[in-house]
Amino acid sequence: MSKTITPIHRNWVFRQSSSTASDLAQFRPVSQFPTNVHLDLLHHGLIPNPFFAKQEVDVQWVGEGGWIYRTSFATPGAHRVRGGEKDVLVFEGLDTYATVRVNGKEVLRCDNMFVTHRVDVTGILKRGGGDEEEGERENELEVEFDSAFLAGKKVVEAWPDHHWGCWNGDVSRLAVRKAQYHYGWDWGPTLLTCGPWRPVYLESYNSSIAELHFTIHVPSSLRDVVVTATAEVEGPCSEVVFTLTSASGVKISPSTASVSRFKSGNGAIAEAKFEVADPELWFPHGYGAQPLYKLSAVLGDHIDKLSKTLGIRRSQLTQRKFDEPEEKGETFLFEINNVSIFCGGSNWIPADSFIPRITDEQYQEWLELLVAGNQVMVRVWAGGIYEEPIFYETCDKLGILVWQDFAFACGNYPAMIPAFRENVRKEAIDTVKKLRHHPSIVIWAGNNEDYAYVEGQPNQLGYKYEDKNPDNWLKTGFPARYIYEKILPEVVAAYGGGVPYHPGSPFTPGNGDSADKTAGDIHQWNGGPPYSPLSLFPTNKCQSGMETKIDIKTSTPLPGALLVNSAFPDIKTIDSYLPKDSKDRYPQSSTIDHHNKATGHERRIALYLVENLRHTFSPIEKYIYATQLMQSECLSTAYRLWRRQWKGPGKEYVAGALVWQINDCWPVTSWAIVDYYLRPKYAYFAIKRELEKYTIGMKRVQVKTPKDKYTNAYIDVDERVQVWIGSLKTEGIKGASVVIKAFDVGGEKIAEKTLKDDVALEGNRSVEIADIRIPGWDGKTDSHRDIVLAAYLIGKDGSTLARRIGFSEPLKYLTLQPPKSLKASVEEGHVHLSSDVPVKGVVVESSKEGVVFEDNCIDLVPGETVWIGVKGLVKSDDVMLQYLS
Repeated sequence: MSKTITPIHRNWVFRQSSSTASDLAQFRPVSQFPTNVHLDLLHHGLIPNPFFAKQEVDVQWVGEGGWIYRTSFATPGAHRVRGGEKDVLVFEGLDTYATVRVNGKEVLRCDNMFVTHRVDVTGILKRGGGDEEEGERENELEVEFDSAFLAGKKVVEAWPDHHWGCWNGDVSRLAVRKAQYHYGWDWGPTLLTCGPWRPVYLESYNSSIAELHFTIHVPSSLRDVVVTATAEVEGPCSEVVFTLTSASGVKISPSTASVSRFKSGNGAIAEAKFEVADPELWFPHGYGAQPLYKLSAVLGDHIDKLSKTLGIRRSQLTQRKFDEPEEKGETFLFEINNVSIFCGGSNWIPADSFIPRITDEQYQEWLELLVAGNQVMVRVWAGGIYEEPIFYETCDKLGILVWQDFAFACGNYPAMIPAFRENVRKEAIDTVKKLRHHPSIVIWAGNNEDYAYVEGQPNQLGYKYEDKNPDNWLKTGFPARYIYEKILPEVVAAYGGGVPYHPGSPFTPGNGDSADKTAGDIHQWNGGPPYSPLSLFPTNKCQSGMETKIDIKTSTPLPGALLVNSAFPDIKTIDSYLPKDSKDRYPQSSTIDHHNKATGHERRIALYLVENLRHTFSPIEKYIYATQLMQSECLSTAYRLWRRQWKGPGKEYVAGALVWQINDCWPVTSWAIVDYYLRPKYAYFAIKRELEKYTIGMKRVQVKTPKDKYTNAYIDVDERVQVWIGSLKTEGIKGASVVIKAFDVGGEKIAEKTLKDDVALEGNRSVEIADIRIPGWDGKTDSHRDIVLAAYLIGKDGSTLARRIGFSEPLKYLTLQPPKSLKASVEEGHVHLSSDVPVKGVVVESSKEGVVFEDNCIDLVPGETVWIGVKGLVKSDDVMLQYLS
C-alpha cells in the first residue's frame, strides 16, 4: 500500500489566546500558509506596517502575547478502504513555544523554531464519514503559541548565576532556540514572531523510507568514485531498489545488489554502492559545470519512493604552513576538485523579518545576484535561520559554495542547563541530516563571534583553551564551549558526510584566540587608525587599514573582515518608508535614524565622509550618492588588496573575503551591498569588478627619505605607484602587456608607458609588475594629486582583459574639472560612456521601472569608451548620470 502525504495548508484561522478585545479574540483567516502572526495581523489591518516610518515601536506588544492557530482536516479516505496505516503529523517548523492539540488531545509541546517534529496520531484521528472535497473536515488541529520573549525572561530568572551577556538584542534570546535576529540587531528591527512558519502535513503509511542519505568517496585522482547509498525503512521492509542517474541522463547500476539488514524496532537499513569511473564533477561557478546526479530509493512495489540530488566533488579545507619559512601562520584554504578557490563573496542574513513571505523567486533572484557579481561563496550567518530548501538547491544549481553556521550568535549561551544541551543536540542532528546532501555546503561553523564576546569579558569567564576536559567547561562562565567543541563536532562527524567543522567564526585552531591573524578565519573591526582615509590602506599582508567589519575567511596573516562602512539604500527604498512630503526627509531625521540600527552610526558615517569626500546633505539624493560611493571605495580597496595576497600555491596569504553583508531584512541604512528590495548599491558593482577573472591593481605610495637621521626638515619625497595583476582562472595567459597612462585633471594625457611586455601570468594567482615613480609627476609637492592614472592588462589579441583607474586619495583633496563632454548612449543592450576629462564614480540611472544595469559607478578617463550591459533600456533619453564633483 503506497504512502500518502496530505498537506494541511487550508482553512487555518488565528486569534490572540487571552484577549478581551473583540477585534483580537475572534478567529480570522490567515493571510497565507505557512505564516506568522505579524503577517496575519497586517493582512487584517490590526497592526500598522512595522517597516514604515517608526511604526516598529507600535507593534512590540505582539511578541509578548500568546496566539492560537486552528484548522480542520479529513482523515485520508484510504483509511476507510484499507485501514492499518500509521498516521504521522509532520511540522517542519513551529515558531517557537508551541502546544499542539489534535481533537482536543495534547500531542506535542515544543520549544525550538528550527526542528522538524513528527507526531504519531494514529489512534487520535477520527475515522469514517469525512470527505474534504465535500466540505466535511472531521479532525481539529490547534497550535497554541506562547510568547518566546516572556519564556526566555523566565529562564534568565531561573538561572541567575549564569553570565547572561550578548551583543545585540535582549539577553533572554540566549535561552530561546529561535532566530536571534528577531530580537533586533545592529541592522534589523525587533519583531518577535510566532506561528506555523513552515509546512504542516500528514503522512499515512504501512511502510516508509524515513531517511535516504549517502557518502561519496572522491580520491585525489578524481576518478573511480564510490557512492554509498543508505535507506532507513520504517515498518515492514521488502526490497529497496536504488538508482543513480547522472546529470546527462545516464543510469548507473549499483556495483553490489541492495543489501538490507534489520535495525532495532520495526524496520531495516538498506545499502547499495555505486562505482562511477569517470564522474561528471561539480565545481563552483567560474571553475566548471554544476552537474547534479539523482539518487532514488524505491521501497517494494512503489510503496514509497525518496530521491535526493547530489554533486560529486572533492572538497577540502586545507590548513598548512606557508611555503616561505619567514611567513608565520598557515592557510585557511578551500580546495574543490584539487583547485584552490579564492572565496570572494558575502555573508547572508534572512531576507525578511517575516520569513514565510520570501518567495522561491526572490531566493533565486538574490542568489543569481551573487553569481552575476562574481561571488563564489556565501556564509549563512548564525543569527538567522537554517535556510529554506530552495536556498541550498539554488546554490547547488548555480555553483555557490556555502559556509553554514549553526544558529548561535554574539553571546554566552546557557549550556550548563541539561535540557538546553539536549535541545541543541536534537536541533543539530535534525539540521545536519536535512542539509547534508547539498554539494554546495563545504563547512559547518559552530557560532558567530561567541568566542570573541567571551574574550572581551573579565577573566574571559574562566575560558582556558588548554583545558580539554568537556566536563570542566560546564563549570566555567563559558559553558557554551561544550556545544561548540563537543556536541556540534560530534554531530557533524556522525551525520555530516565528511564536511569539515570549525568551532566558531572567528576561531584560530591551535590556541583558540579569535583575534589571532596567523591561522583560521578572522573578523576584524579595528585594524588600524579608525576612520582612516583610504590612502592608509595596507601595502602588504602584515598590516590592516581602516576600522573593518567584513566577515572574511582568510588564510591570514592579512586580517580582513567587515568594513564598518554602511551606506544609505536607493532613494526608492527610502520612499517605501518615508513619503516625499514628509518633514523627516533629510539625512539626520529621526525617521532616517530609526532605519539605521547600528550604535553610533551617525558618527561613523559622518567621520568616514569627512575623512574622504566632499559632500552635501541636500538634496538627500546627493547624500545617498556620497555614502554609497564611500562604501564602494572602501570595499573595492579592501578586496583589491586582499586579492593581491593570493599569490599562488604555498603563498595563499589571503584565501577569500566575505563582505558583511549582501542583503537586508527590511528597508534600512546598513552594511548591505544590495538593499531590501534587491537594488544593488555601488559597492556591489565594485566587488564584482574586484572579483573578475582578471584584474589589475594600483596603489599609490609615498616614500619619505630624510637627508640624515638628525633632520625633520630636509626630506626627499617620492610619489610612487605599485602595479600588480591577478587571475582567478585556472589556466594562465601568455603574451599580454601592462600599460599605464597618466592624465591631468583637465584631461591632457601627460604620460604613457608599457610597464611590461610579453607577460606570462600563471593561473589562479597574482604577480607584482612594477613599483615606479608616478608617471608625469614633476616632483613638486602635492602636484601628484592632479594626476589620474589608468592601467590596463592587454591580451595578446589586443583586447583589454582588465582596467584600473586610480585617483589620488583622499578624494576630498581633488579639484576635479567638470566634463564638457560626458556622453552616455544606449546601443544594442549597452550604455556607452565616454568623457573628455577624468571623472570619478559615474553612476548611470533611469527613471524607468525594471531597468537592470550590469555595472555601475564607473571611473572614466579620456580616450576610451566603457560599455555597461543594460536590460530594459532602449533610448538614451532615459539615462541620467551622477558623478563626484
